[in-house]
Amino acid sequence: MTPLEGALWLIRHGFPVFPCDHPGTERCSGIGRGHDPATCTDRGKHPCVPFTRAHTLDNDQMQSSIGGRLRNVGVAVGGCAGPDGARLLVVDSDRPGAIEDAAEAFGHRHTPTMRVTTAKGHHDYYWAPASTRLGNGLGALRGKFDGDVRSGNGYVIGPGSVHATGVVYELADPEQPPAVVPAWLLAALLAAPAHPAPAAAPTARKTPGRLAPLVRFVLESQSGDRNNRLYWAACRAFEQDGNPAPNVAGALLDAAAHVGLTEAEARQTITSAYRSRATR
Repeated sequence: MTPLEGALWLIRHGFPVFPCDHPGTERCSGIGRGHDPATCTDRGKHPCVPFTRAHTLDNDQMQSSIGGRLRNVGVAVGGCAGPDGARLLVVDSDRPGAIEDAAEAFGHRHTPTMRVTTAKGHHDYYWAPASTRLGNGLGALRGKFDGDVRSGNGYVIGPGSVHATGVVYELADPEQPPAVVPAWLLAALLAAPAHPAPAAAPTARKTPGRLAPLVRFVLESQSGDRNNRLYWAACRAFEQDGNPAPNVAGALLDAAAHVGLTEAEARQTITSAYRSRATR
């Protein structure tokens, strides 16, 4: 399945789509606040349009947007409407079996549903009640699930798209529609987390006031733009102070960890930012 074929399949099944960056292009085609296509290292995931208002269910529009050019396809989660106005919820497992293990930890079995395999794990699509307002928080799943969730104004990369590693996102079973979100999962997502969110750590540091917005900028990242936002924030920090104090670098590392980056990834990104500023 190609990205265009994936987009057309999604449209036929009622999922609004939009074009995203493809890792095969020379530089990132994505847009977004704080995103620099020239330095993007998280390829294949950035929207090429303001997806919250530019998604579509029109075949001709997607043919025009994707046909004949290298583009991935994104699914506008908040634009999807299921039976009786149900809202789409996508559970993004960072490893195979992550959601199955989480279900077991809560004393339940995983409910099979529409699944798209990814480079690291899989996306499971569910319908949540229309009256439910879910964000991207894990609730009681925090610490018990390796991955993220997307709902509301979030988005995910769709089937047929190509990951930066060359892995193609694939439908596990094209005949399997999204299931109704199981009660245990919905309750877990709506519950308060069992432990304080690590976002408190960056604000606890004595970060200079002029740099605090950069920490917030990293904390507001979604999975597709975490590295780029950290890189941009680190560059701005080095521009302001030349060589920021350790507590500033530590606050950026804490913020990166909160949004799901490993310490090694975050340190590498901050080091790249330092080298970039030093050569200018």
